[in-house]
Formats: sequence, structure tokens, C-alpha cells
Amino acid sequence: MKYNLYAIWLELGKLYAIWLREFKVFLRERSRLIASTFTPLLWLFVIGGGLGALVTNPSESSVINDNSELGTASGMTYQQFIFPGIISMSVIFSSIFFGSYIIWDRKFDFLKSVMVAPVSRTTIFVGKTFGGMTTSLIQAAILMVVGLLIGIHYSPLSLVLTIVIILLLSFALTSLGLTIGSYMESLEGFQLIVSFVVFPLYFLSGALFPLRNLQIWLSILTTLDPATYAVDALRNMMLGITGKNSFTYDIIILFISAIIVGTVGMFSFRRMKAV
Repeated sequence: MKYNLYAIWLELGKLYAIWLREFKVFLRERSRLIASTFTPLLWLFVIGGGLGALVTNPSESSVINDNSELGTASGMTYQQFIFPGIISMSVIFSSIFFGSYIIWDRKFDFLKSVMVAPVSRTTIFVGKTFGGMTTSLIQAAILMVVGLLIGIHYSPLSLVLTIVIILLLSFALTSLGLTIGSYMESLEGFQLIVSFVVFPLYFLSGALFPLRNLQIWLSILTTLDPATYAVDALRNMMLGITGKNSFTYDIIILFISAIIVGTVGMFSFRRMKAV
């Protein structure tokens, strides 16, 4: 029993070292933080402000204003409605593109050094995933502060549950990014493949539109998108909107998605070559 506790403590130390390395890399790349925050803000204020002028005008967009989701909160603006989707956008992009660092590590032989160290590949994968989750959480926190400026209010409970949603989504998508990166050998190939993953995940999540009254084919695709459940849950917590699913259902689907993609990622890491 004593040996098992020591082995667990030792493994946790290795996990912490890998996470700390990823966190320090992120802190040193301030341009990365600025760039990853700028794009969601651009969507929030430019797209949200531009389309908001149409959505909030009953004479020009009566169909949209009649939608029950947009009409749930009196006086809600389109910017407020898409804000949970903007949070998800930040998490989606930062989490999946985190997988590109596997390719960089392979090029600079850091990955080779880690692979020959007495560290299990599962620990390496989980440590890097935690690093990606921390990055996503910091970026989401910055956006949540901006949300106060457009009238988003948080209670202590909604704040805690929002963080849980962000971490679950980030774990699933960071695992996905690392899985893709483990099979790629060039950044160009990674970016090409990821483009076919990131944009469908975002646009099909309902980040920019309500999920009710959709065409059948679009409704099916949004149902298959794990990010849909994150956006739905975030709207519930941030805006008090009861969306397509209950909050409990959204959390369960997110948790199952994280477990499935994480398991696939661990398996991929075990098969990955360092060079």
C-alpha cells in the first residue's frame, strides 16, 4: 500500500512537470494570447453588432424575433445571445490547435527526450491535455470579463458551472487536437486537416443561431456536434435560456465525449513515434 501511494505521488509529479512546461510556454508567448483573444472579440463586436442591428429590428427580422430562445430574456441583444458561442469558439480554436505543439516538439526533439524518459505515454498525454485546458480557461476568462461590458451577469453558481463546461469541452477538443497531431508530421498538413474539423464544430454548434425549427439535415448535424451541448449549457448558465436540451443532459453528453476522445487520444499516443 505504501509503495502504491509513492508510485501515484511520483506519477503526479511527472504529470505536474509536463503541465508546468506547457503553461510556461504559453506565458512566454504573449502574442499567442493576444491573437487568440482578438478573433473572438472581432466576432463578438463586428458580427454580433452587425447582425444584431438586423436581429433586434422587428420590422426587418420578425422571424428571428419570434423565436422562443431569443425571446426568453426581455431586452436581450444579439451580442448577448451569441456570447456563450463566442466563449465556445475560443475554446474550440485554442484547444484543437494546441495539437500543433506536438509537431513542434517533434521537430525540436523535445518529444523524443520525453518519450525516452521514465514517464508513461498516458501521463504525457494527460499532462499536455491539462496544459491545453489551462490555456483555454485563461482565454475564456478574459472573454468572460469582456462579457460584463455587454451586460452578461454571473452568479457564484453559474460561474463555477461555466468553468466546468469550459474544462469538459476543452479536455475533449484538446484530446482531439493531440490525436490529430500525433499522426501528422508537418504543420501544413495539420492545419489543413484541422480546418475541416474546427469550422464545422463551430458553425454547427448553434453558436450564432437558435437550435429550434432547423431543417432536418441541419438538426441532425448539430446533434452530432459535441460543441452544441457546450453552447447550450453555457446559454443556460449565462443567460438563463433553456435551450434544446436540459443542462444535465448537456453535461452528460460533454462528459461522455471527453471520455471517448480522451481514450482515443491515449491510444494514439501509445502508437506515436517520437521522430
